[in-house]
Amino acid sequence: MTSHLTPTAIVLPLREFLVIAECPSAWQAYDLYLFRDEDVVFYVGRSQTAFTRVWEHLFDGFKGRSLVGRFVLMNWPRALQFTIELISSQDACFADMAYSVDAAEAALIEQHSPSFNAVLNRTPTPLPVHYNPPTAKGRRPRSPNRMIHDAEQANRWAARRGMKE
Repeated sequence: MTSHLTPTAIVLPLREFLVIAECPSAWQAYDLYLFRDEDVVFYVGRSQTAFTRVWEHLFDGFKGRSLVGRFVLMNWPRALQFTIELISSQDACFADMAYSVDAAEAALIEQHSPSFNAVLNRTPTPLPVHYNPPTAKGRRPRSPNRMIHDAEQANRWAARRGMKE
């Protein structure tokens, strides 16, 4: 298995992801995704359409059906700065794996040791102490609409300060 993969990816802060209502057609082929911050990958997953699956995690966090979705909620609004990466298993870096989405996901999990991936992950990265675990109690957004509203505000704030929009 490849020891270090550098796939071409769509990389954007969660605050930008949240304001994209429909998956752009160019993103339909992306079937792998990462939730991360600057230092730690929290979760690696795969789906027929990664964009849709990321949204499912976020919605399912409200219902307690997604660990990573719940983690985002328990770290709100700090989570607006988390990064979403969308990757295609057809990227050239996965050629030696015959472009298998299963093998590509396993390789990314091996490379990053994400905090919330239990399967295929011998040594999950401990969650940094400055984050609340998904099981935390506390204040959080009450609806996806609130999350989107907060993201729109954060994007406006970033634009005013000359940050990447």
